[in-house]
Formats: sequence, C-alpha cells, structure tokens
Amino acid sequence: MQESSTVYRKNFSLIIAFLVLISVTFIIALFISYSLTDRYVENEFAAKKIDVQEQTIKSYNDFFQNRIPEITFYHGFLDSASASRYARSVLSDYPFVTRIVFYDVAISKPINNELEGRQLGVNLKSLYEYTLKDRKIVVTRKGRLQDYSDFETMADKLNNFVTIADTSREPTQDDKFKTFYGIQSRKISYLNILSREEVKLYRELQKGSNAASVYKQNMLTFDLDQSLLKLKNPHPELYKNISIRPVVYDPIENENSNITAESPLPGAFSNYKLYLSSPKFYLDAEVDRRFLPIGAMVLLIYFFLVTISWLIYRNLNVNMRLFKLQYDFINNFTHEFKTPLSVIKIAGSNLRGDAELSERQRKQYGKILDEEADKLNDLMNKLLSLTQLENNAINLKVQEVDAEDFVKGYINTFKIKYPEFKLSYKISGSGSFYCDPVLLGSVFQNLMENAYKYSNPGRKELHIDTQINRKNITISFADKGIGIAKEEITHIFKKFYRIENQYNQNGSVGLGLAFCKELVNFMEGEIVVKSKIKEGSVFTVTLPFEPIGK
Repeated sequence: MQESSTVYRKNFSLIIAFLVLISVTFIIALFISYSLTDRYVENEFAAKKIDVQEQTIKSYNDFFQNRIPEITFYHGFLDSASASRYARSVLSDYPFVTRIVFYDVAISKPINNELEGRQLGVNLKSLYEYTLKDRKIVVTRKGRLQDYSDFETMADKLNNFVTIADTSREPTQDDKFKTFYGIQSRKISYLNILSREEVKLYRELQKGSNAASVYKQNMLTFDLDQSLLKLKNPHPELYKNISIRPVVYDPIENENSNITAESPLPGAFSNYKLYLSSPKFYLDAEVDRRFLPIGAMVLLIYFFLVTISWLIYRNLNVNMRLFKLQYDFINNFTHEFKTPLSVIKIAGSNLRGDAELSERQRKQYGKILDEEADKLNDLMNKLLSLTQLENNAINLKVQEVDAEDFVKGYINTFKIKYPEFKLSYKISGSGSFYCDPVLLGSVFQNLMENAYKYSNPGRKELHIDTQINRKNITISFADKGIGIAKEEITHIFKKFYRIENQYNQNGSVGLGLAFCKELVNFMEGEIVVKSKIKEGSVFTVTLPFEPIGK
C-alpha cells in the first residue's frame, strides 16, 4: 500500500542515534572489560605464586615446625634405636630429607681446657648416619667425624647460651631458634632445647661445681635435597611450568612469548626459588575463558537494549499505520457522506424551485433521493453492524435455507442492478443448509459488489460455486478482476485498510472485507482468498452445515 501524504511524520533519527550509541557503548564495554580481565589475570599471575609456594613447602614447614622439635621430648635420652625409628619415620614422610646424622652428646666440665674459650665440655659419645634405600632404613655407625663444623658450631652456640641465659624465665622463641637450630643451605642441625633447670645445671658445670657430673644431649643434622620437594600447582590455569632453580638463575634467552614469576624458598632452601612460567597464549586462553561470561552479560544487555529499540520502532510504525487508517477513514467517510448529501441537496433544491417539473422529472428526482438515502443508510448500517459484531451484541438466527433459491435471488438482483455483470453459479450436494440468511446475505452482497467494482470493463464476471455436505458448506466467489498483490492479502481483512488503485480513488472506506470477515467468524466459519494480479481473485467462505445459534 502506498503511503499517502499526511500531517503525521515519523522520525526515527532518535532511535538510530540510540542504536549507534548503544553499539559504540557495547564495543567500548567489551574492549574495557577484556582489558581489565587481561590485567586481572596478569596481576593474579604475579600474586598467586604465594599459593604455589605455600603448597609446595607445606611439607617442609610441617617438618621444620613439628617433626624436628619432637627430639626435645626425649630430653637428651634419645638412643640409637629410638633415633633409628625416628629417622625411618622422617625419611619416609619427607622424601626431600635424604640423610639424618645422629650425634649422641655428653655434657661435662671441660677437660684440660681442650677448647680455648669454651667453659662447657661438649663431647661426642657416638655417631650414627641414617639413610633410606628401597624403603629400608640404612644405619651406619661412625667412630669419628669427617667434618666437625656442624658439631662445633652447635656446641659453641650451646656454650654461649648457657653462659648468658636468664634462668629466671623461659627462653624466647627467638633465643631458641638462634641457639638450638643451625640452618645452612640444604642442611638443618638441631640440638634438643634445654629447660631452665638444665640451664642451671650446665651453668654449675661452667663454674666448676658438680665436676664429676655428665649429662646427655642429642643433636641431629638433616641433609635436604630441594629437587625432591613435591611441586604443587593450585592454579594450573595460570602456571604451566613450575621448577626449582637457584636464586641466581636467570635464563639468558627468555622468549618474549613467556611470562615468568619468581618466589624465594625459606630456611634451608633459601638459596633456591620457585620459577614459574607460562606462554603468552596460555594466559590468553585463561583471559578468554574468564572474559566469556562477562562478554555474554554485556551482549545480553546490548540485545535487551536493541529489543527495546525495536519495540519502540514497532510502536511508532503501528501508531503511524493507525493514524493513517484513521486519517484515510475520516477523509473517505467524509467523502462517502458528502457525495450523497450533495446529490440529495441538489435534487431537493430542484424540487423546491419555482420551475414546473414534469412527471418524469419528479420521478427521476425521487429515485435519486431514494438511492442516495439508501447509500447513506447502508453505510451507517455497516458501521453499526460491525460494531455490534465485535461486541457480540447481535444474535445468530439460524434457519433452513434453500441453496438454489438463496444464490439465485442475489444473482437476479445484481443482474437488474448491473446488466453488464456476467453472473453464473453452480450448486453441488444437498439442496439446503442452515445459517442466518441475513448475515450470509450481507457477505454475498459485499463480495459481489467488490467483484463488480474491482473488475475492468469487459471482464466483469463472477462465478459462485456452492458445495454442501453434512459437515460444512463451501461458497467460492471467483472473479476476473484486477487481482490483489501478495503482500496486500494479509491486510485486506483489516478495518479501514484500502488498496490504492484506480477503483479506490473515491468511494471506499475499507470496511467491506473487514465486515465480511467479522460476519463469517460470527457464524463460526472462515474466509480465505487466493488472487493473482490481472487474473482475478477467489474468495472462499466455509461455514458449518448447522451452526450453533448464538
């Protein structure tokens, strides 16, 4: 349907501007969210290395904080058998401990000032070495030390502690750590912690009292191997490669595609660090994975806004069509009223004039007045009936109708009204059916009027085919008119809809087919149309054989 020029203007520039704005915003939001996700993953890569370190050295911390201090519970009375059981347990539970050396130490007064400056005699009674091979403990007893450095260092610490210790209180944790622990690279030495009473006894030895007394003390040295630490990666999505490297490790050629992080190890492993690395594409995959739900949410919001824009656009279109229908209806309806009224006014003026009228002229004017009044009455009745149908304000009066008499009656009426109108009919099936003859007659009248009106001169033809069976009645109205375009067919049964053509320039308000559809629906039937441009149209009405009266 061609749009007529009206005062109604549709302006979609604001909607277009809104769509452009949300599209630009959508792109910017995606870019910003992706950048923030990328930065967040990079920050996590740098921060989460602490989790990897904690999980990796968890067993070392447990060994250092819990298992080593167990030696103190023996109060220096740890013998080779107990030491062997203890060593088996530690070597089995902590694979990074490769060797344990047990020193059975005797504390006494120094003999002949054997070590200059030492006021306490710290003597080695026996030495045992424990290793694990094929899950079996291997015990090696040695008569002498090959390397005295560990033993001498711990002995000096013990001597100094006894000399300066405050026996009025328990030693602090810092004092205990400095005195009874010896931490070197890949090695930890431990001397069982003295109680205050033991410190007092050892101080008496330093002063020369109880010179004949000898006290037992235990010392153990643990050899560690950092390569046997079990690497644990709680964040495999961030770190692809984890290894333990010397602190000074710095690869000469580090590909630009790799991202690295370092975390130093504590205690006996302080000369080593965790070295974590991931290729750039590995982190990019994690960024994409985390960005996916964010992007989906942004996309959902975008589609929501686009849907709102589409609804606004559709509403504007509907409003425009409604306005146009109303505008055209007012124009056409005014014209439909104006033409008969003008004719009636002219005929009335002539009848009222002073000139003498012949009998023939008087009858002609009377006929004109009658026809124009019928037109006005038909238009008003159609509007009123359509309104009543929509509101179910009329009742269906069903009665038996003879098909041939009914169809033939309307054909004869139209032949008298339009002599050039070629009409034919065919009836198949039983000779009668049940319907409301007044309502069905209105359908006949409208469809026959349309067939005549929308046909070119010389092709004003209509064939009515009626088929009756015990279930329904089908009536087809086939003309050879101008036809209906395919895109118009879905609209022709709408109120006030008019197809723009040479036959609709004057005298159509778009109610005829809408009225027919409402009538057929009210009679519990349906109406469909098939049409081809310049070939004609076929309107088919299907009604139940015996509808239920309303």
